[in-house]
Amino acid sequence: MGGDFAPEAAVKGAVMALETIGAESRIVLFGDERQIRTILESEGCPTERFDIVATTEVIEMGDHPAKAFQSKADSSITVGFGYLAKGAIDGFASAGSTGAMMVGSMYAVKPIEGVIRPTISSTVPTVSGRPALLLDVGLNVDCRPEVLAQYGLIGSIYAESVLGIENPRVAVLNIGEEEAKGNAQVKAAHELLKAEPRIRFVGNVEGSHIFSGKVADVIVCDGFVGNTVLKMAEGLYRINRALEVKHPFWSAMNYENVGGTPVLGVNAPVIIGHGCSTPLAIKNMIRSTEQVIKAGLTEKLRRAFQN
Repeated sequence: MGGDFAPEAAVKGAVMALETIGAESRIVLFGDERQIRTILESEGCPTERFDIVATTEVIEMGDHPAKAFQSKADSSITVGFGYLAKGAIDGFASAGSTGAMMVGSMYAVKPIEGVIRPTISSTVPTVSGRPALLLDVGLNVDCRPEVLAQYGLIGSIYAESVLGIENPRVAVLNIGEEEAKGNAQVKAAHELLKAEPRIRFVGNVEGSHIFSGKVADVIVCDGFVGNTVLKMAEGLYRINRALEVKHPFWSAMNYENVGGTPVLGVNAPVIIGHGCSTPLAIKNMIRSTEQVIKAGLTEKLRRAFQN
């Protein structure tokens, strides 16, 4: 029930996703059952192809996330996280309130023990043809060096498990490639990452190489910097679309093809979509959720942080 075009976009996207997910996977829809059934009927899709969990409330974008998560106990987000926390579903995705999704991530499924701060990441296209992972992209605008160092490990595990990048290269986003460059935060993070034996640390990467794919597969930064980079990329995509520039690189920049942003470092797969998600974006958000589930990412992260 979340998102600018809910519930139509969510249900139509789920119908589109049916043809792309594995035969053993099952989509569960949380929301107004009458509206869901009406949309499915208009799409010519039998309701039996989904599990429907009826809810009666909606967390609106203007609601206070924490208060609404508690007070609207029968909202689609709150009920969905309840199912996720008790293991009745394997992953949860929504284009609804980002704040409420983060409240559910932190207090319903909770961070993995040992993770200082969970992070949200985004895959970005590169001209080399394979994606890179940027994290954090807006959850934690101020990060201690120890947090950035954990991002390097989390991102490396995600890139290998979900993106299929063998022995991914991890770098710190900086104003220069030299070790001596940068502020105190990134210098300290550089030293911690260099001493981490479980990752392939390649040093610093400049902003001009984020989309080249030549230097790094996992790019570590705090949420302030990462969100700025992401918004700049989204702006460039819109400009190029308006100029009718057609190239696979720019098509890959389209948020609809990415689907959503995973919350990394919590005890279950959670994917957050854009509030303006279209059915295509919802379809790809569902596909991304299935991919994270099948990769066993959560358990891999748990094992990494047991040490």
